Amino acid sequence: MMDKNNSPLRYNTPKKWDYKLSDILAVNGIRIITGFLLLVMFFVIAKIFYEGSGILSWEFLTEFPTNNMTEGGIGPAIFGTVTVLLLMIFFAVPIGVCAAIFINEYAGNTLWTRIILLSVNNLAGVPSIVFGLFGLGFFILFIGRELDEVLKTGLLFGQPAMLWAAATLAVLVLPTIIVSTTEALKSVPFSQRAAAYGLGATKWQTIRDIVLPQARPGILTGIILAVSRGAGETAPVLFLGCAFFLPDLPLTYLDMGLFAIPLVNPTEQFMFLSYHIFILATQSTNPILTKPIQYGTTLVLIILIVLLNLTAVIFRYRFRRIIDEIRGNTN
Repeated sequence: MMDKNNSPLRYNTPKKWDYKLSDILAVNGIRIITGFLLLVMFFVIAKIFYEGSGILSWEFLTEFPTNNMTEGGIGPAIFGTVTVLLLMIFFAVPIGVCAAIFINEYAGNTLWTRIILLSVNNLAGVPSIVFGLFGLGFFILFIGRELDEVLKTGLLFGQPAMLWAAATLAVLVLPTIIVSTTEALKSVPFSQRAAAYGLGATKWQTIRDIVLPQARPGILTGIILAVSRGAGETAPVLFLGCAFFLPDLPLTYLDMGLFAIPLVNPTEQFMFLSYHIFILATQSTNPILTKPIQYGTTLVLIILIVLLNLTAVIFRYRFRRIIDEIRGNTN
């Protein structure tokens, strides 16, 4: 920019002594609070790692609990957690991504769209225990009992099971997936949509071939964050089939004649890592003896969540680099 004398304007950055006392106190206060929180988090993680690393072994990760939960491993809890999360992804991702595509690409800025966005934001603020009660009333007592009456299956679907726990967790993480996907879709420049329309592409072809590939890093990040949240929840699965101890894995076998193929039975109860920690800490006959198992299970859960988030970061970086290379070649 030029001033009246056609000389360039110079912007002087404020010096340290130009700041007001209130600004200095506010900045330093934020730094102190942030440092304190990081210090607390470091000590908590260090305590968990120190107490739990000694018990980690292959047997601990694969064996069943024994001797009133004071010995053995957490294999069924890991199996149940991974299975429920996979079912949750199966339910939540298609609904969440399709809802985000409708909101961002088709609905427009209408009253109906604003109501949907308000509902999504309110859903994100609902306490997780409410989702558990909702899943018990809606999925089990309503849908499950109706399915039992229609299919004449007795008490098969109308009881707590892995299927309904996964469906409830899917409702819990829907806001995360919808919001992250919507923001990822908004980050794609409109000029690329306009170029696709100019070449004769339909709206769905533009979304499928232009928008979604570039929004993939953000969508994947939202999915991984949703999985991380679902893995750490206890209250939603408390009423939905989570068991204190199961002598067998929730499997059924498909007889193929010479051999049988093991399949997950979604109508069975299951063990869950976060619920396992809760039971060991509050309902165990001897919490002192189970303390190493508590720390070990907590460490496994933290490692699982960290690995999921690290996977999201790696894939997001990789997809962004591919997209940047494509944009650079087109320019």
